[in-house]
Amino acid sequence: MRIEARHLVKNFGSRRVLRGLDLVVNPGEIVALIGMNGAGKTTLMRILSTLSNPDAGRLLLNGIPVRENAVEVRRQIGAVLHAPMLYSNLTAAENLRFYCKLFDLKDADERIRASLETVNLAARGSDLVRTYSRGMQQRLAIARALIHQPRVLFMDEPYTGLDQASAERLDELIHKFAQNGGAVLLATHDLERIFQAATRVDILHQGRIALSTPVNEETLDQLTEKYRHATSATVPAGARA
Repeated sequence: MRIEARHLVKNFGSRRVLRGLDLVVNPGEIVALIGMNGAGKTTLMRILSTLSNPDAGRLLLNGIPVRENAVEVRRQIGAVLHAPMLYSNLTAAENLRFYCKLFDLKDADERIRASLETVNLAARGSDLVRTYSRGMQQRLAIARALIHQPRVLFMDEPYTGLDQASAERLDELIHKFAQNGGAVLLATHDLERIFQAATRVDILHQGRIALSTPVNEETLDQLTEKYRHATSATVPAGARA
């Protein structure tokens, strides 16, 4: 499923965060979005996830206008954002059951069992989420994002709180998702992790994509240098390596 953002603009009062941003993520791609604090990564993720509306521009999912078809589009989207979107006074299984009902999924029991096993939480599925560590909550948020088998994944700092084994497991899940034709956009500050997960890096600077470059053509040092260059001055939107 193809993600297209065209000329997105987002303002907060007099501050313009997104300035005519263009972005495309094709099926099978895993795009890492990087940028300095305040660059607009979270704002963009919230717009793409239909949790916020742009002030101007268009968002398309497989050619379908998102704003006019939000309910239909949400069934195709999985999102892991800063807020885990979990209910702390429910168990892990109860949280997942709620989302199964939200998406009207008929095979809820099997999905819940499989999802908890996927993120290694099967033994803690009956425990209240408020008893979970930050990393366990993140793993449950990943299970929640995937339980309805979306075709698009938006992930904002998805490695937060994860230990090494859990981070590697997330990489596996992301790769499998993309191999099955899904499109993935993840925001992260971890440049080294990009080389484990992403096929492309997009640098967000001054409200636009300042640079887009395939990961397999870069070493870590080269990417770091390009990142410094792209964020040191205004770069024309859509510039490519």
